Amino acid sequence: MENKFEFIAIEGVIGVGKTSLATLLSDRHNARLVLEQFDDNPFLPKFYNDRERYAFPTQMAFLASRFKQQQKMLSKDLFQQTTVSDYIFDKDRIFARLNLNEDEMALYDSIFNIMSGISAKPDLVIYLQASIERLMDNIRHRDREYERHISESYLRELSDAYNHFFYHYNKSPLIIINTSEIDFVNNEKHLNYIDEQIFNQPVRGNTHINIIPD
Repeated sequence: MENKFEFIAIEGVIGVGKTSLATLLSDRHNARLVLEQFDDNPFLPKFYNDRERYAFPTQMAFLASRFKQQQKMLSKDLFQQTTVSDYIFDKDRIFARLNLNEDEMALYDSIFNIMSGISAKPDLVIYLQASIERLMDNIRHRDREYERHISESYLRELSDAYNHFFYHYNKSPLIIINTSEIDFVNNEKHLNYIDEQIFNQPVRGNTHINIIPD
């Protein structure tokens, strides 16, 4: 059996490996790759220095950028029938609820609810989990300047919010992978196993993939 997904989205907390896995899968399956354009957000470095002051403009800039990408994704590609993305549009609200005050959240929701209804909907979501220690290691290893101020406490808040969101997620089949002890970037057996579960095994409801590290 081979699964035919038109739109696969990969999600997870900062530093978990979303972009790496999306890139690897798109290369293997000649899929259109859609990556979140966080480097284009001028408020992001300021947000990590002053979360309260810059949360709202950061969030609104992301919302506009992500929605623009979503509209492009609705158009079909004749040569690449599958799209792999390293985010889902609905995750934008996870950050909003975590960072915005009540009045900001009300304004945000009035715009988000309109955009969400006409955004691209994934056929499959892959949720990557990892321990806070692994996330911090990954963030330190890639050493982006504006991420140097990310604290363990913020990552823990974010991880809890993601877990809560996906515990209740029911808009598409969901595969959950704990990446704390595996390395799908450098270990081809780990990547092969993930690929097999996504594309050649039945995926219904919520599926947990457990890989025993070498």
